[in-house]
Amino acid sequence: MTMTKQTIQILIVVAAFLVLFILFNAFYIVSETNQVIITQFGDPIGGAITTPGLHIKVPFIQIANYFEKRWLEWDGDANEIPTKDKKYIWVDTYARWRIIDPLVFFQRVRDERGAHSRIDDIIDGETRNAIANFDLIEIVRSTNREFEMTEEAVILDLASAIVKIQIGRERIAQIILEKSSKTTPEIGVELKDVKIKRINYVDEVERKQFDRMISERQRIASKYRSEGDGKSAEIRGQKEKELLKITSEAYRTAQEVKGKADAEATAIYADAYNRDPEFYQFMKTLEVYRNIMDKETWLLLSTDAEFLKYLKSYRK
Repeated sequence: MTMTKQTIQILIVVAAFLVLFILFNAFYIVSETNQVIITQFGDPIGGAITTPGLHIKVPFIQIANYFEKRWLEWDGDANEIPTKDKKYIWVDTYARWRIIDPLVFFQRVRDERGAHSRIDDIIDGETRNAIANFDLIEIVRSTNREFEMTEEAVILDLASAIVKIQIGRERIAQIILEKSSKTTPEIGVELKDVKIKRINYVDEVERKQFDRMISERQRIASKYRSEGDGKSAEIRGQKEKELLKITSEAYRTAQEVKGKADAEATAIYADAYNRDPEFYQFMKTLEVYRNIMDKETWLLLSTDAEFLKYLKSYRK
């Protein structure tokens, strides 16, 4: 049976697509951030391919498995751990890691999910060992700086705060890193660093610690209020003292001025009296009349009273 021209064209297009599909499956690209392990029927073949560029493999039979070259993040779950001084705390840790041997990594944990599970076991175990070997004060503090009522106050009391630390939180995190780093190469992983993100008491103890912290704050506030009241009383007393001093000095000055004025007035009166005693007596008597006599005043005097001599003289 003879094929038509249209059928031949269709077969050519199909064959071209098959060739392109096979070629597409035969090549794979390694980027700057990736490394590849080639597997055949699930088993790795050869070592890791880390050189960036276009690479070739057997299509359909071999599979390219990609792994990160960059540093990756591990964020563990908080664990309840007892310290050396028997205080139960929650410890939350963080780490960075990378794949240094893709072949071992693939053989031991297969992928990043499996790696996270193994890193959980390794770091959590070393964290538990490290925390159990130190007192709480060593785990919470990194330096012997002066104690402040910050988050540390939630998990420390004032008696513990004055204890000088010997190791400190940063060094304990370094110990966890050193111990964990001895195990992680077994799964083809390198740890960069391990940090303790957060430490806190378990819930029941934390409530008591918050209550103690509130009481301590109230004690400090009461102390400040007492000192403020004392200072206020001192200021008021000083004010009263200064006010009394100013008033006393003002009264003394006023009396001195008044005394000088009276003396000058007396001198003027004496000088006027010496010049014309009769006229002076007359004027003073009139002044007395004006001050004591009005429409509602009654005086009972004899006709020969000295007080009325000028009135009698006027009548004559």
